[in-house]
Amino acid sequence: MRYRFLRFPDGKPKAVTFSYDDGCRYDINLSETINKYGIKCTFNINSAWLGKDENDWHLTKEEIKKYLIDTGHEIAVHGEYHRANGNLRAIDGIQDVLNCRLGLEKEFGLIVRGMAYPDSGICQMQNGATIESISQYLKELDIVYSRTLAGDNDKFDLPADWHQWMPSAHHDNPKIMDYIETFVKYNPNDLYAARRIPKLFYIWGHSYEFDQKNNWEHLEKICSELGGNDDTWYATNIEIYDYVNAYNSLIFSADSSIIYNPSLITVWFTVDNTLYKINSGETLKI
Repeated sequence: MRYRFLRFPDGKPKAVTFSYDDGCRYDINLSETINKYGIKCTFNINSAWLGKDENDWHLTKEEIKKYLIDTGHEIAVHGEYHRANGNLRAIDGIQDVLNCRLGLEKEFGLIVRGMAYPDSGICQMQNGATIESISQYLKELDIVYSRTLAGDNDKFDLPADWHQWMPSAHHDNPKIMDYIETFVKYNPNDLYAARRIPKLFYIWGHSYEFDQKNNWEHLEKICSELGGNDDTWYATNIEIYDYVNAYNSLIFSADSSIIYNPSLITVWFTVDNTLYKINSGETLKI
C-alpha cells in the first residue's frame, strides 16, 4: 500500500459546509436559499438570545426548529452571551459554553456537540487564557470542534486541530469566486498519486451581512457555483467531524492488507487510486 486517502460518502473527493453565526432573522432567508442547492449549514446560536416573538431580531425557538433543524441543518454553541473565550478566565468561558449547550439541548431536545468561537474567540488572549486551556475545557465539556477565524485561503484543508477549525473563506472575501473556481475544478485524478487528497470548502459569515449590503444575489451566485456537483458531499460541520473521525478510527493489520471498521459509519477511501468502501463493523481484505 503506497498511498491511502479519505473519500467522502459515495467516494466523493470533495465536501462543502457552511457556518453562520448569531441566530438572527435573516438565517431564514439564508436557509431557504442554500436548501435550493442542497447545501448544508451549521447555525451557531446564543442560547440567552432566543427571540421572544417574530418581531425580535433573533429567531424564536419555533423558527429555529422549522427553518433550520427540520430542514437538515445543525445548530451549535456560540456562547450563552456571545463572550470571546480568549478574553475570559477559564471559569467564565466554561460557564458561557456549558450554559449555552445546556440551553440549546433543553430547548430543542437534541445533542449539541459543536461550536463557533464568539467575538473572534481566540484571536487574542487575556486574563490568563491560552488556546491550550480553552481546548482542554471544550474537550471536557464534550464540545468536539470549534470554528475559528483567519483561515481565508484556497487550500481547502481538513483541520489538523478540531478546536482550531479554520474555514476556507468568509463569503465577502474578494477572492471568494476565484477560490470556488479552483475548488470546483479540483480533480484528484489529475494529480500525482501523493497529492490526491480530499478537499473541504468551508464558508462562514453572518446572514445579516447580505441584508446590510443588499447583495443576496451574491449568496445565490456562491451557491449556484458550489451546489449540485456530483463529486461533492454537502454536509454540516458535525457530519464532517463524525465522518473524518470514523475514517481515522479504521484499524489496520501490520501490512495494511486487512482493515476493520469499528465505527457506526460506512467509510470510503482510496488505496493507490482504487476506491474502497467499508461498512460499519466490516473487516475488509485488500
